[in-house]
Amino acid sequence: MSKRPLPPFECQYQGRLLAGVDEVGRGPLVGAVVTAAVILNPEKPIPGLADSKKLTDKRREALYEQIIERAVSWSLGRCEADEIDRLNIFQATMVAMERAVAGLHVEPEYVLVDGNRCPKWRWTSEPVVKGDSRVEAISAASIVAKVTRDREMAVLHEEFPEYGFAGHKGYPTPVHLEALGRLGATAHHRRSFRPVQEAIDAVGLYSRAADQELQYPGDLFENID
Repeated sequence: MSKRPLPPFECQYQGRLLAGVDEVGRGPLVGAVVTAAVILNPEKPIPGLADSKKLTDKRREALYEQIIERAVSWSLGRCEADEIDRLNIFQATMVAMERAVAGLHVEPEYVLVDGNRCPKWRWTSEPVVKGDSRVEAISAASIVAKVTRDREMAVLHEEFPEYGFAGHKGYPTPVHLEALGRLGATAHHRRSFRPVQEAIDAVGLYSRAADQELQYPGDLFENID
């Protein structure tokens, strides 16, 4: 039985300085949780804004560029893996959201946050369940956050191609879990997450030398009597 769609969201705030906030990266085993805050410009509409998870990579990238160009203000916030381990993922997400809003160069008068609760902060705000598909400013924030984090995972993949980060973005897929169990955890993994803890207990931390067979040049022992 399919779920009934939520009704359109009606915001009590009707001014122009409305910020939408969303996060990406609570579930992965590696990397930062990334948040974004966006104040859209009603005079520069961006057609096609939607939940970033429902967009193709190409469409998401195109919308990202439009958001960066047309928004009144946008900002990123983040908590790295070590902060997540120290605070827990929920509190780290709240901190990252606050950092994103604090980074806006235009002060918002009202903030809408995707989900069912807001951080304890100084801005007047309210949560919006499924807000990334009901509020354009939150949709924009979800796109900015996801494109940013996906790009970071692509960079991490270049450093650690054995883990396949470019494909699974750090989520606990079979490919990622197999690599963890075989190679151990990198310094970028979240040690407070159980699969990472188990990998460290079983294998330890990643060592590039341990993953590569020692190879000698073919002529190393030539001309030796």
